[in-house]
Amino acid sequence: MDQTEILGRVEHTLLTPTATWEQVQALCDEGKQFGTAAVCIPPRFVKRAGDYVGNSIKVCTVIGFPNGYATPEVKVFEAEDAIRNGADEIDMVINQGLAKSGDWEGLLAEIRAVKASCNGRILKVIIETCNLTYDEKVALCRVVSMSGADFIKTSTGFASGGATVEDVKLLREHVSPDVRVKASGGIRSFEQAQALIEAGADRIGASALIALAKQ
Repeated sequence: MDQTEILGRVEHTLLTPTATWEQVQALCDEGKQFGTAAVCIPPRFVKRAGDYVGNSIKVCTVIGFPNGYATPEVKVFEAEDAIRNGADEIDMVINQGLAKSGDWEGLLAEIRAVKASCNGRILKVIIETCNLTYDEKVALCRVVSMSGADFIKTSTGFASGGATVEDVKLLREHVSPDVRVKASGGIRSFEQAQALIEAGADRIGASALIALAKQ
């Protein structure tokens, strides 16, 4: 798999707290230039970025980010606001405390509520794999498969660990065939991205790969 093929699966990402419009604008330009699948940016910039790129690249944003402990009602509002502003794809962080307490029905209800608010847009569910046990990951695969979400996603990139080949294989094995897998967090080389794709990742969330492609 060459760099162009890998970049076609990448969501070129900028989610730092200090992100500026000038940086987001440059990210959009790079995403278009290198043919990435989408750009993933803070909600604050979604409308401006959508106006800037038109239909030339998908705009993704995050809700409940990065800790996931907002109420479902707040997450629904965030998703609706992002959609109104033109977001094509939504990445939501689950309430990890519900996972830790085994409240799978509560998590299912939360994800379904956000999916219903997405008005047909793609929803990715971030489960923060580094904080979960094996059994919790398997249970969340089942929950996400039942929820109607489009992707299960490994990580925010803001926790203690990111995407691993082992986790991607686990997610791919246990989610239903119609749910895709996004690997994100700590992906800093094309070799790493390819290994994750070969393990079953359909999308890669990364901030470092375009810089490498420019070298």
